[in-house]
Amino acid sequence: MTSTKVVKNVLFFTLLSFLFLNHPLFAASGQKFVLGPGDYIEISVWKDPDLTKTVVVQPDGNISFPLIGDVEAAGHTVGELRQIVTKRLKEYISNPVVSILPVKIESYKIYVIGKVNKPGMFVVLPPVNVMQALSMAGGLNPFAKSDEISILRVSNQGTQERIRFNYKDITKGRRLEQNINLKSGDVIVVP
Repeated sequence: MTSTKVVKNVLFFTLLSFLFLNHPLFAASGQKFVLGPGDYIEISVWKDPDLTKTVVVQPDGNISFPLIGDVEAAGHTVGELRQIVTKRLKEYISNPVVSILPVKIESYKIYVIGKVNKPGMFVVLPPVNVMQALSMAGGLNPFAKSDEISILRVSNQGTQERIRFNYKDITKGRRLEQNINLKSGDVIVVP
């Protein structure tokens, strides 16, 4: 491989990673997308086809990769994980060029239950707000108490918290701050 081709390949992978990490889906509202259990990612090490693998983030939050074994992936951004993998591979490869690209996002799950037309679990790309989630669930049915909707969320301390949501207010353009972005695992309850 010529040095020009090598430089082009490095630039291509760098540009691809930059474009992905700055995509609006992963940079919206100042939130960074973090990996979670069930996400599939492709890890490739330049000039080493044996070190190109698609791996899944296991329920314990780890991935397994040749040479370096188990690595904690859940809770890290793609960029953070790339730095971790690169650092660990330096013990075996001099100056590894590592690219990590999400292949399939499965960790961001929200639930809508109660008096909606299509209740269920939805696997989506973040961010998703309450109104978008209700739309995915087919909207409210005629018997729903639209002013008594709740979002159930597990706090950082592990306790359950309830966030009130008044659909009528939102449809009238009032108290729009209620239309929060949902976190993975949030449950919207429509009585």
